[in-house]
Amino acid sequence: MKIGKLRVSTWLFWITIVSMAGYIGYYGYWFMKGQPKFHGQMLLLVEVLLGIIIASLPFLIEKLGNFYFPQIELIFFYIFLYLSIFLGSGLQFYGVPFWDKYEHVLSAMMLAGLGFSIFQGLLSSRDNASNKPFLMSLFAFTFGTTCGVFWEMYEFTADGLGGLDLQRYAEAGKLLVGRAALIDTMTDLIADLAGAFLMALIGYLMMKNDPSSSRYLVFKSKRQNFFSSYYF
Repeated sequence: MKIGKLRVSTWLFWITIVSMAGYIGYYGYWFMKGQPKFHGQMLLLVEVLLGIIIASLPFLIEKLGNFYFPQIELIFFYIFLYLSIFLGSGLQFYGVPFWDKYEHVLSAMMLAGLGFSIFQGLLSSRDNASNKPFLMSLFAFTFGTTCGVFWEMYEFTADGLGGLDLQRYAEAGKLLVGRAALIDTMTDLIADLAGAFLMALIGYLMMKNDPSSSRYLVFKSKRQNFFSSYYF
């Protein structure tokens, strides 16, 4: 998947890096002058700097590991990084209604995308997962949705043990009751399900129309599918 001579993910990488570097330059300048634009500006600058490091990891790992991440996976990875760190944290977009739900959709799409590679890895080197587009997509959907369930279990456990409010069961210090106490968790799960389904549908349609397009969905080395000689 290329635009000109560059992969789509490479374009998204540079858009992310330039945006974050610009953020650090502009807001760092005002912070140094003692006129921070956001509350907790120092922490936000550190978080955006970490975002640049995280954005660079796939290319460093590909270089050292001599393999390529799935293009679809990288595309949604950089979109998620841009929304969560640059816009969400850096520019405080978390005040936008349902912003965290958009992130749940994208994270579920990334996890479902990983499911395609795992399914390929479960097959022997003689099998080609692209010949089983429905089963491969069903596995990806199930994997992405299940990861979302485990995340909610983590939030539930952290709230119970640490006295946190990750599942938004309280408001202004008062416990919510009835349906109101379930809204955050259930909408998170619905967003996870929607994201996993959308990724599974994209993968299914790609492989159904062109079986060779599975190369965009799985890890690849210069010689073969990265997982093709392994059993899980």
